[in-house]
Amino acid sequence: MLWSDPENEPPEELRETQAMLRRLGLLMALGMVLAMVVAGLR
Repeated sequence: MLWSDPENEPPEELRETQAMLRRLGLLMALGMVLAMVVAGLR
């Protein structure tokens, strides 16, 4: 990559979508951990 190359920043919509997917993945991971704990206690 050269210094003269333009920044290849993703568009705003894509960044929002990526942030949302990251939060969704985090929530799903937390939910899975919680489900494992609940299943382990029974």
